[in-house]
Amino acid sequence: MLKIPPHQVAGHQAGNGKLGPLVDESGRFYKPLQGDERGSNELKFYTSFSSNSRILEHISKFFPTFYGTQLIEASDGSGLKPHLVLEDLSVGRVNPSIVDIKIGSRTWAPEASEEYIQKCLKKDRETSSLPLGFRLSGIQIYGNRESGYWKPERTSMQNLPAEEVKLILKKFVSSNTSTDMDLQPDCAFAATVYGGSTGILSQLLEMKAWFEDQTMYHFYSCSILIMFEKGLALEGQNPGGQIKLIDFAHVIEGRGVIDHNFLGGLCSLIKFISEILTDPNEHKSLVSSVNGIN
Repeated sequence: MLKIPPHQVAGHQAGNGKLGPLVDESGRFYKPLQGDERGSNELKFYTSFSSNSRILEHISKFFPTFYGTQLIEASDGSGLKPHLVLEDLSVGRVNPSIVDIKIGSRTWAPEASEEYIQKCLKKDRETSSLPLGFRLSGIQIYGNRESGYWKPERTSMQNLPAEEVKLILKKFVSSNTSTDMDLQPDCAFAATVYGGSTGILSQLLEMKAWFEDQTMYHFYSCSILIMFEKGLALEGQNPGGQIKLIDFAHVIEGRGVIDHNFLGGLCSLIKFISEILTDPNEHKSLVSSVNGIN
């Protein structure tokens, strides 16, 4: 039985007659194969990456497992359509907190059409992509059984200034009830989620080391998903902090050149996370300024 992904925070979403991804009970994620070059490009990347012997396990773990393609009934009722069959990244998680972060100050590949470049350039300039090297594409933060999730409008997250982006990343790892924006984020779980030898920062640094060396691919308009289980953190258990790279419709060959666009955005995100770990209680006066995005 296929259903709409319950924890998708960004991207095209199924429902109300719209075409979007579906999931099944076995832990697989079915992403519609777009009919233009984006679909063929993403399939080309997954096929290349999954069979590339130069990709070691400590790097491949950051990417969804690829199972091929399959014809399934599309979510918009348009009949059988080809879908990428991928690992469902939220499977096994009960109440995951998830943030989708689009990496890079430039989200368009050099080979893109002039029309597409101008479209992306306009959005990059209007959001935090250009000044910060990344933007928040979507987020859900689990509060507790009573409050459920805090899941703001996606557009409200994309053009925040640096200090408010940092405030959201603090809120992501706080124990405060997620819907109460008047509370200063306490960063109660920053050390256990962001820190430690297997925490988010450590994983980001491992990814960064690869991007400082790899010249096989350039990743335009890709996102990093950060996930953890707040319920486990509240119980003092390992929250299962994890990062994954997703969305590869605009990946191109690296041709022996470092992907400075992605690497720069990744370094910027690492700086934000590092600063939160170093001084989680700074900028208390910013709480009221972020109220408008709720």
